[in-house]
Amino acid sequence: MPSLEHESLAMLFHNRPSLAADILHNALKVDIPDYRRARVESGDLTEWNPAEFRADAVVVFEAAAPVLAVVVEIQLRRDKGKRWSWPVYLAGLRARTRCPAILLVICADASVGDWCAEPIDLGHPGWTLTPLVLKPEAVPVVTDAQEAARAPELTVLSTVTHGAAYDRVRMFHALLSALAALEDTDRAALYFDIVLRALPGTPATELEAMMNSDTSPYKSDLARRSKAEGKVESILTVLEVRGIPIPSEARERIMACTDVAEAQAWLERAVIVRTVDALFD
Repeated sequence: MPSLEHESLAMLFHNRPSLAADILHNALKVDIPDYRRARVESGDLTEWNPAEFRADAVVVFEAAAPVLAVVVEIQLRRDKGKRWSWPVYLAGLRARTRCPAILLVICADASVGDWCAEPIDLGHPGWTLTPLVLKPEAVPVVTDAQEAARAPELTVLSTVTHGAAYDRVRMFHALLSALAALEDTDRAALYFDIVLRALPGTPATELEAMMNSDTSPYKSDLARRSKAEGKVESILTVLEVRGIPIPSEARERIMACTDVAEAQAWLERAVIVRTVDALFD
């Protein structure tokens, strides 16, 4: 069964398919054809669809038609079976998309990455598959806040990989900046949890302290929005328990609140008001 770390890394590519292009072009120096959009495809790569022929993620880059297909595999340990299934992945995807297909393997361990990068001889003369492997040392170190905000998934991957390094404070600031810029607060909280679980004890404690610090410039963005959401839920619960009708327009206004002070004021009024309109007075 795939581990939490395995599923978390795979999810980054599902949430942002163009992450595959970032890694291939910037980290592995692979030329990527011009494309208009990147989309995630089904990971089922054979007609009969046995479990061992399901890729972790499949990304297709399109112009007027597919121009490149990428099989993304998260490999945390050696698995001899992959040396038989990876060629099947590529052949099946190439036949389905009618375009060139690439195998990209993400490894959190350098020795596993060395093993994954070994050429696979398919037996037919001249037919050898050499996987493209992203090993830890090739993962970009993201420490710039603006760069992090443009590519939050790459920033998460960077922090998970290098977050125990000596310059982790700069990485943590970049990460928190990227998470604060995300409009989807649920995704931001999920990414923060992924990084926190992946880091060893001391770096994880430092990141959590940085996030919760009263002087943190990011608390007012990510953490505050999270707190406001908690108060919003309490407001709705109080009104519903008291039997006060909540029209859809009022409910939307309450749920859209991201200001902790305002949400707190509404929560205090929710205990005494007789109508939801009075909540906003």
